[in-house]
Order: sequence, then structure tokens, then C-alpha cells
Amino acid sequence: QVQLVESGGGLVQAGGSLRLSCAASGNIFRINNMSWYRQPPGKQRELVATITSGGSTNYVDSVKGRFTISRDNARNTVYLEMNSLRTEDTAVYYCYVRALRSYWGKGTLVTVSS
Repeated sequence: QVQLVESGGGLVQAGGSLRLSCAASGNIFRINNMSWYRQPPGKQRELVATITSGGSTNYVDSVKGRFTISRDNARNTVYLEMNSLRTEDTAVYYCYVRALRSYWGKGTLVTVSS
């Protein structure tokens, strides 16, 4: 059974930094894209960043220049480095992995205080 376990969320002041991790375990094969989504309170889930198996990255405009997505293929792990955090970055962050099947993590809460 495949599991995605996120970690690294928490409470941080505006301007601060956090690093999220998402490790995939179990029988997961041929991982293609790895992504981070977020869902702010009362809003819809949105795609934040994606990294392909070849290392290409894409970001939503609101996080460009502040967030960096990376991956460790040997560990089946994806990271999201978040700098210059803003109150509007407050959300539950979910990792999403597309392999032969697609998988979601359970989410980790990031709260940015003013």
C-alpha cells in the first residue's frame, strides 16, 4: 500500500521560512510528476508547484521567486522550500504524486501570522 507522508508544516511569522517534505513509501512505481497543492481556509485547492521526473519545474505566479520545489528520486521524496512567507500562504499543503496511479498526501498545515 502506497503512503505519502508530509511533514514540516507549522506556525511561522510573516517573512519567515519553512521546508515541507513528502515521502512516498510502499509499492510505488514509475513516479512521474510530483506536486504540491494548497487549500486556504474557505477556498478551493490550488496547484502551487510541480516538478517533473526530468527536473523541470512550474509554479503558480503568487509563489514565484519565493518557493522552490525539489525532489530526491532515490528517496521518493519531494520538498517545498518556502521563503518570505506571507499571511496569504496560510493553508493546508498537500503533496500529489503521479505514477502508474496517482496519490495524495493527507496534508500539513502551514500558518503564517502577521
